[in-house]
Amino acid sequence: MEFIIIVISAIFVNNIVLTKFLGICPFIGVSNKVETAIGMSGAVMFVMVLATMVTYLIQVYVLVPLGIGFLQTITFILIIASLVQMVEIMLKKVSPSLFQALGIFLPLITTNCAVLGVAILSVQNDYNLLEGVVFAAATAVGFGLSLIIFSSIREHLDLMNIPKAMKGVPIAFIVAGLLAMAFMGFAGIV
Repeated sequence: MEFIIIVISAIFVNNIVLTKFLGICPFIGVSNKVETAIGMSGAVMFVMVLATMVTYLIQVYVLVPLGIGFLQTITFILIIASLVQMVEIMLKKVSPSLFQALGIFLPLITTNCAVLGVAILSVQNDYNLLEGVVFAAATAVGFGLSLIIFSSIREHLDLMNIPKAMKGVPIAFIVAGLLAMAFMGFAGIV
């Protein structure tokens, strides 16, 4: 039952993008096409889950026993940067088209505060390894869900007759705000 609460809470109630406002850069930058949003969601999910596992192990078996918990943030950043480099190399070999579509935003996963935020929130919430992995996966699903919904709406808006002053980023911010308000409707679930 606890895992179900973690999953529902991470995806809908405490969506990392729409309620915690982490990961806004890829949310706005990669949301022009659904295909790119799906690719970014997959890459973020892989990095988020792997980073949460590795950072948990480093936190529990290195930082805490040595009494150097104050190095948590810099250590987590270095781990995430290393994992992103690994994902970038893998994508370049496995899916060059997706690698090209993600462009500059793939290296930006390194500085995606959502990935770092999940790793830190997992430790702060005193999750064990399994709960942390479930939390990271569910948060990544929530990130992907909001990104895909947002990119679908933006693709549809490109076909609409929108006033010139509202095209592009202004209408995107309005839609993002409305989407955040829609997700606030889940607030009483858990």
